[in-house]
Amino acid sequence: MSQTSSPTPRPAAPGPTPLLRALGIATALTAVVALVVLAFSWPAVTAEPKDVPIALVGPDAAVEALGARLAEDSEGLFDTDILGDRDSAVEAVERREVAGAVVLGPEPELLTASATGPLNQPVAQLAAPLQAALTEQAPDQGGRPVALTVTDVVPYSEDDPNGGKLSSAFFPLLLGGMIGGIAIGLAVHGAGRRAVAVLAYSAVGGTLLTGILQTWFGSLQGDFWSNAAAFGLALGAIAAPIVGFVSLLGRAGIAVGPVVMMLFANPISGATLPAQFLPGAWGAVGQWFPPGASATLVRGLSYFPDADLAFPWLVLAAWAACGLLLTLVSGLRRTPAEDPGREAAAGERRPVGV
Repeated sequence: MSQTSSPTPRPAAPGPTPLLRALGIATALTAVVALVVLAFSWPAVTAEPKDVPIALVGPDAAVEALGARLAEDSEGLFDTDILGDRDSAVEAVERREVAGAVVLGPEPELLTASATGPLNQPVAQLAAPLQAALTEQAPDQGGRPVALTVTDVVPYSEDDPNGGKLSSAFFPLLLGGMIGGIAIGLAVHGAGRRAVAVLAYSAVGGTLLTGILQTWFGSLQGDFWSNAAAFGLALGAIAAPIVGFVSLLGRAGIAVGPVVMMLFANPISGATLPAQFLPGAWGAVGQWFPPGASATLVRGLSYFPDADLAFPWLVLAAWAACGLLLTLVSGLRRTPAEDPGREAAAGERRPVGV
């Protein structure tokens, strides 16, 4: 007589979530949403330009009078520096040492740099009061008003005249680094393979992004491969620490991206508002994190190649190297079966109720 085997019992479906727990989860999620809104809105709400570097060139008496007037009227808006001639002022703008310059004399001129983004606004707004001052002085000097010449020393590219395409690339760059880090941490197992995956993702992603922004959109200028290296290193500097913390902590390590990179570092990165617009020293602090360093580096390579860009290169390299080192060290401490990233990935695939 054949014996019929009994069917394997199916796991019981989970019961309803307790009402208080459901309400607690909903309340916690609203708090998270409020925190995100606060993090992204805080820089714009508290933005107040200050200490915008600007050069003054011209006769000593005129320069001293203009410097005193700017200090009195602007209430800390400008940080003035006196230079010897117009060529020195142009070089200072191109090296991003100053945001603009006022050249006084027989041919007055205002030097601006629209490629600095919002930092150019306070400088460009000097045109109207300077012209008014020249018109007011004309009768006393027995002649007609002298027209002020405004020269954009470092403009945006013709394909991106307002810089909107370049500025819009910084947040997707942040998201791309986070998504890559989370995906590699969960889908790739083994410390060495994760490190290789981060390097490959950074190299391919940097080349692809540069191809889109430089050859298609025209928002980048300069050497293609230098820009690709900057984008690739930026992706690696964001992705590698996330992979490292997933290797070390498992699923909890995923929180490194949203908390550190998005909620803290991105609002003070200077990508949307320059450091001079942020309160206190937060603008300087933001340059020590990948979102701020990458924005400075990409803008500098494309429009300010004469500027000193060693610091953002070093910041991005340090974050990428530390993330890869953390990944490799975490791999040495455990066997593949003990890999928290493997456990996190398994948790994502486990059926409901198991």
